Amino acid sequence: MIGMTEDPRWLTDDEQRAWRAYLRANRMLWAALDQQLQRDSRLPHAYYLILVALSERPGRRATMSELATLAGTSPSALSHAVGKLEAQGWVSRCRDTLNGRIVLATLTDEGFAELVAAAPGHVGEVRRMIFDRLAPDQVAQLAEICSAIAGEDPAWP
Repeated sequence: MIGMTEDPRWLTDDEQRAWRAYLRANRMLWAALDQQLQRDSRLPHAYYLILVALSERPGRRATMSELATLAGTSPSALSHAVGKLEAQGWVSRCRDTLNGRIVLATLTDEGFAELVAAAPGHVGEVRRMIFDRLAPDQVAQLAEICSAIAGEDPAWP
């Protein structure tokens, strides 16, 4: 087996504290955001992220593979979620006219209206759970840390 003969690089006490704090905060945040969206908009957080991702694309449209990446989900989970959103009339799917193997998802006007209605409560919960608890310099640190973990440019909006 690969790597079985080497000792793992165990976490230091400081790293272990940081890791566990991150896990607690992440679980707490995702649970609170999902609960708020379900309560106020009857919309799972994962579905909200799909609507947001589509709303930010030109023409409110993306290929299913792009959308999976943007929403941070697997293609199969995305397909299931988009099917539910499509049944509600919030997203439509069609084949690309230039390449019939590509499926495009489009945020409908009804879906956009649902997103607009859900956004204030969601933003309020994000503010309550994160930004109201941080000093301005901590917000910048959070952006830098999360961008480093994700391997992204911290200046990306």
